[in-house]
Amino acid sequence: MSHLNGVDLYHELGGDGPDLLFLNGSGATLETSAPLIDRLRRSFRVLAFDARGLGRSGSAESPYAMADLASDAFALLDHLGWQTCPVFGVSFGGMVALEVAVTAPDRVARLALVCTSAGGSGGASYPLHELAHLPADERMAKSMSLVDSRFSPEWFADHPLDDAIIRARAASAAEPRSAERLNGERLQMQARATHDVSSRIGLITCPTLVACGRYDGVAPVANSEWMASHIPDAKLEVYEGGHMFFIQDPAAFPSVVAFLAEA
Repeated sequence: MSHLNGVDLYHELGGDGPDLLFLNGSGATLETSAPLIDRLRRSFRVLAFDARGLGRSGSAESPYAMADLASDAFALLDHLGWQTCPVFGVSFGGMVALEVAVTAPDRVARLALVCTSAGGSGGASYPLHELAHLPADERMAKSMSLVDSRFSPEWFADHPLDDAIIRARAASAAEPRSAERLNGERLQMQARATHDVSSRIGLITCPTLVACGRYDGVAPVANSEWMASHIPDAKLEVYEGGHMFFIQDPAAFPSVVAFLAEA
């Protein structure tokens, strides 16, 4: 735990290989993302942290913007003495990664934008905060279709991995949440709703991979296509899966790791 940028940020550093900054998805913590982080640690020395208001980081007592989260990331990089490194941002973390990359392009060596959106004219990810107003059964059904537009009871019968993914999400959603955590998630959704780097995305100068799932209802393919066409020399990869394509498609995760590991 380090007090940086006005907040206590819980962070972990582990693994072998070149340095890598990992930025997490909406509502996710180091604990819930441990399987993904552990896989990254096989190839990199990974810096990962709980976003303000979530996990073991300090509470977020007032609204903040995506720029504040980028400042948290810069504060951690400075704390460790990392001038530049590759950055892996997934979903909400991809939005933070975009803010990092347009704010200080020289500090990002390589950039992987996974199932995310630029906002504004580049297209926004689905407004997940609107799901909170739905009855629990409707919320779960809508969430399922957003994760992967193919998902249905019939689909799950023939695809046990996808069935396990949606069951894990349902179990996580059903967990009791403290008032502090609910507030942290609410403030994160607010920051997400105003995310927009579309007018600045051309400032990104590093090699960039934009990766998405063909059936993603949260961050549609069109959003990734826009980013890839507006970031200089960016590479677009579309995989077989939805918002969790990096788990669903066996080719996806190795491909992203190989891109980030390139010298």
